[in-house]
Amino acid sequence: MKVVVTGGAGYIGSHAVQLLLENGHDVAVLDNLYRGHAAAIERVRSSTNPGDRLTFHEADCTDLGAVSPVLKGADAVMHFAALTYVGESVEQPLDYHRVNTGGMITLLRACAEHDVERFIFSSTAATYGEPEEQPIGENTPQKPINPYGASKLAAERVLTDFNDARKRAGKPFSFAALRYFNVAGADPSGVIGEWHKPETHLVPLVIDAARGVRDAITVFGRDYPTPDGTCIRDYVHVRDLVEAHLAVLGKLEPGDARRYNIGTGRGLSVDEIITAVRRVSGNDFTVKDGERRAGDPPELVADPSAIASEIGWRARFTDIDETVRSAWDWFKENPTGYDND
Repeated sequence: MKVVVTGGAGYIGSHAVQLLLENGHDVAVLDNLYRGHAAAIERVRSSTNPGDRLTFHEADCTDLGAVSPVLKGADAVMHFAALTYVGESVEQPLDYHRVNTGGMITLLRACAEHDVERFIFSSTAATYGEPEEQPIGENTPQKPINPYGASKLAAERVLTDFNDARKRAGKPFSFAALRYFNVAGADPSGVIGEWHKPETHLVPLVIDAARGVRDAITVFGRDYPTPDGTCIRDYVHVRDLVEAHLAVLGKLEPGDARRYNIGTGRGLSVDEIITAVRRVSGNDFTVKDGERRAGDPPELVADPSAIASEIGWRARFTDIDETVRSAWDWFKENPTGYDND
């Protein structure tokens, strides 16, 4: 199968590229390298020796002229390309809708042009906003509270409307929108990992404190209605996440419109993550207390039972120490990430 992976030089996308190649697929990576890393693709290329099964196209997902030729002959698209910083989305909402919603429109135009039949969309738990009940199921009302979540929800709607139109036209198309919770960890083989600038994810931020790269880690709020007062999130290992993509891709039938939450079903607090990093690293570090951040829900935990029953996928990395250790080991081997490649 030929799979186009947008955002394939990014954190999650590069792990998906690696897994697809390991499973014998042809992969065309499309990435504008705004926040992705060409070095990640080169590391995957070196470790998998894919020959001409891997191609790289530096292009923006909103540019139809650049996107369309890449999709020619493709069997499927995995769409990871997006702007993903919640705070930035509040300051730059038009950019987020241009890329996240507009990019979906562009890709689907190209899918229509070349009769691409399968589409896996990287959506987010941010589409749920601040749900009143936990854990969160796929039928939980989607009420995003920031432009990032809103742009992803809009993209889901565009995808749904396109699927309906293809059905009416008698043209085969299917999709799955996978709503991620907190993604963490690194490729267990150590080839690729997580490297963001700026970094906003909790696990690598705490690891930076343990490595001495930052002076301290700040806990934003200790007065939430949770057992230790800090926010609770569901942390899914990146390898589990991309395995879910491949599993869903193999199950799609013409006309399918699937929506799945991707998580472990277990919530961990900020303090529990800090403790896990201390345990894995063997290092102590300073923890500071800060004020709550606007829009941080007390708890976000997935109910992953739908994908388990319908697809057979379940998270394998359920011990947070395993997830943290994979990230810790990658940072030890790559203290400056991809910067020196």
